[in-house]
Amino acid sequence: MSKTIFITGTSTGFGKLTAITLANAGHSVIAGMRNVAGKNAAVAQELNAIPNIEVVEIDIISDTSVQQAFEQVLAKYGKVDVLVNNAAVSGFGLLEGYSLDQVRNMFEVNVYGVLRTYQAVLPGMRKEKNGLIINLTSGASGHTLPFMVPYLASKFVVESITEGAQGELSDFGIENVSIQPGVYPTEMNNGSKAGVHADKPEIVAEYGNAATERFNALGTALFGKMEKFEMDPQTIADGILELVNMPKGTRPLRMPLDAIAQGTDKEFIETRAAIKEKWLAAYTA
Repeated sequence: MSKTIFITGTSTGFGKLTAITLANAGHSVIAGMRNVAGKNAAVAQELNAIPNIEVVEIDIISDTSVQQAFEQVLAKYGKVDVLVNNAAVSGFGLLEGYSLDQVRNMFEVNVYGVLRTYQAVLPGMRKEKNGLIINLTSGASGHTLPFMVPYLASKFVVESITEGAQGELSDFGIENVSIQPGVYPTEMNNGSKAGVHADKPEIVAEYGNAATERFNALGTALFGKMEKFEMDPQTIADGILELVNMPKGTRPLRMPLDAIAQGTDKEFIETRAAIKEKWLAAYTA
């Protein structure tokens, strides 16, 4: 059955691939992106030319923009069956090397952007007593790594939103799923898309060459694995399509899609879920 699906961040990467993949599968796709009349005009025109895709202007760091986008979509389509929160920014650098304003910039997109879309879509989904919200997080968002602390912290918040909202919204038939990608060759990782990086070079300098060498070694390892395992961004788009087409009530809370992890991500998810059940039993039994 065809669904109406709103995807954020569709100008590049996972978002663009997902919009095309879902539209080709027969779903009605609203492809949300910024600057459709400006720097993203060409990609907006490209996507609009594909059957089943309508491009809509949305800036997820603006309350007004998010509200207007969803009002426009609901007025035309009547409902949104699926929301895919894909839009995000990455960032690297020493934790101390980030100004608080720069961390706020990270969270404005990765956390508050997600909350804005939740608040925009939930009233309609609750009325319909049906809906699916898919949040893209990170393969490492259950823990953290040096030189990626603000980014992974923001993604862990989205994991918390996904898990907590699942419990709160179950009575309304609304499902929440987080997709946990590994490292893929998208614009977010190849340097062509601006990230939110550490912005205090004087602090970074005080850490000396050792920190720089560790940072470079981590990057080399991550990108080396990406090449070795031939990570294909289409995997994420296909995973989202799989989730959309799953029967209601059968979707997992978390879907890891990371060949590099070699199953350790699934093991972590299963172990964490088992421990949570024991913790809840201790508090509620």
